[in-house]
Amino acid sequence: METRIDRFGSVRDDKIKQLKELIAESKYIVFLGGAGVSTESGIPDFRSGAGIYNTESGTKYRPIDIIAHDFFMEHPEDFYDFYKRKLIYPDAKPNKAHKALARLERQGKLKAIITQNIDNLHQEAGSKCVIELHGSVYRNYCMDCGKKFNTEYIASQEGVPHCDKCGGIVRPDIVLYEENLEHENVDNAIKAVKKCDLMIIAGTSLTVYPAATFAQFLKHNRIVIINKSSTYMDLKALLTIHDNVGEVLDKVVPKRVSKKTTAKKTAAKKTTKKTASKASTAKTTSKSTSKATETKKATAKKPSAKKPSASKAKKDESKS
Repeated sequence: METRIDRFGSVRDDKIKQLKELIAESKYIVFLGGAGVSTESGIPDFRSGAGIYNTESGTKYRPIDIIAHDFFMEHPEDFYDFYKRKLIYPDAKPNKAHKALARLERQGKLKAIITQNIDNLHQEAGSKCVIELHGSVYRNYCMDCGKKFNTEYIASQEGVPHCDKCGGIVRPDIVLYEENLEHENVDNAIKAVKKCDLMIIAGTSLTVYPAATFAQFLKHNRIVIINKSSTYMDLKALLTIHDNVGEVLDKVVPKRVSKKTTAKKTAAKKTTKKTASKASTAKTTSKSTSKATETKKATAKKPSAKKPSASKAKKDESKS
């Protein structure tokens, strides 16, 4: 929820300026995002008033009960009825937040995106360093033979999708309630957080674990919260902005790297190349000088052939 202080334009502008400065001076940024990152793409979140958990499921079951492991195993028909209507959004496109993060990654500052979303929009925007804690609706597999299927296959099947190879039930590669997260993803997320010099947390209420606890692995307080509603981390964060994630990130991440920055990088590369070239030339010259010195020494040590004396030559002539 927006706070009173956030309504003052000057305060918001100051916060945007401060976030720009934090990003500019940081070299290893990690982004932790939740459902609020994708709401601007038309994908509803889970816990807000208009979120998935607070709307009718279209079945006699509650949404929060449907997306659980046991429910999926016992009622696959009801699960897929809800899943296809509420969790798959094939027409959704990356918004300003996804695009800004992709730019930040290309600029070499953003080292990891830790997402709780399952919509693949970060990858579609061009991000490469994405850790998907809860999987993706774009990956599906047969529970019997393991054959993989795309989202189009799931959407095109009536009722429960079955494998076209063995007939087994196909399930989405997402983490349901009562299931554990992939240990590798959690470990990679924690490693990235430990290394970062700035952590941006956005679009999440920080109530889903273990993602809600990742900030505890930081050795500093350089945390930025961007979220419409308050979180338990607001008072601990260095900066808190209650606003749309996409609007904020679009303002603080440059559309392109400035010419000065590019010129500096180019100059640095040229200097490195020149230094390497000089070092190589010096090394070659040193080798040549060393070889020449060795040759002279060898020549000086080699005994010269003695010419025959004049008297000996005359004796040889008289003998003949």
